[in-house]
Amino acid sequence: MDLNERIDKVLPKVVDHLSECQNCKLGTNTKKGLNLAGQRAVWRIVDDLVSIVFPGCHGNEPVGEEGLPSFLQNKLKTIAAELADQAERAFEYQCREVYCIDCTECRDRAEDAVAYLVESLPGVQTILHEDVQAAYEGDPAAKSSMEIIMSYPGIVAIVTHRIAHLLYSKNVPLIPRIMTEYAHSKTGIDIHPGATIGSGFFIDHGTGVVIGETTVIGKRVKLYQGVTLGALSFPKDEEGNPVKGVKRHPNVEDGVTIYAEATILGDVTLGAGSEIGGNVWLTHDVPPDSSVYNTQPRPMITKKGMLGPDGHDA
Repeated sequence: MDLNERIDKVLPKVVDHLSECQNCKLGTNTKKGLNLAGQRAVWRIVDDLVSIVFPGCHGNEPVGEEGLPSFLQNKLKTIAAELADQAERAFEYQCREVYCIDCTECRDRAEDAVAYLVESLPGVQTILHEDVQAAYEGDPAAKSSMEIIMSYPGIVAIVTHRIAHLLYSKNVPLIPRIMTEYAHSKTGIDIHPGATIGSGFFIDHGTGVVIGETTVIGKRVKLYQGVTLGALSFPKDEEGNPVKGVKRHPNVEDGVTIYAEATILGDVTLGAGSEIGGNVWLTHDVPPDSSVYNTQPRPMITKKGMLGPDGHDA
């Protein structure tokens, strides 16, 4: 029996089983069919929005200066229509899971969220310019602002977060997390869309940075690679399910610098102007203008060929 014959034999049974998903939790809305937001469609929207806030720096379409307003207007209309469709699907899915099947509010909520995002883009662009400036001032290797915009993974993660956070604040399901996980997959930087982040934010290098949902970060904060702003174990309800919606991540006040691989866990506050050293583990508050470092081990330095105290070549 060749491949086609084997496939033809099992295909009806396989398709029947897969089609049953329309009646399961993960599946479809019986009135409108598939209602899940499209992952790749959301990725394309993210890329398009980045090309909007940094026109001429990202995106494939070369645009002359005189044609930029027209280009932005047409592009934004297209993005808004596509995003509203994806957001409506996300609201329909959530509605089916926790509320109802036949409500008529999903489209209205989707359009309100998209309108809010578009209205907020000028402010987002202004804040992003401050982020870029912070990166330029904070990294002596940076040759220009354009180099930062075009190549720094921290900027990719931050711009995606700032866009996703707007939708998160309007309670759009699924899509904000799809956006930030898209940036995570590209940069190694994991920022939950619920995190609140002030202007002038700079992530240097960035790989392995984790910022949890209820984290609050002030202005002019700088993080290095491997920093975790995470949660301790969180409470569970009477049925053993995690209690959600509680503050469980750190508060980082203005002007704080956190060096590589530091881990800060729980609803603690790092006071303004403080400096947290590399590999520090913190689960308690730090007063303003503090320096927190581990006691440094004293390395042994010997000439090559000499044995160290463990009997091995030093």
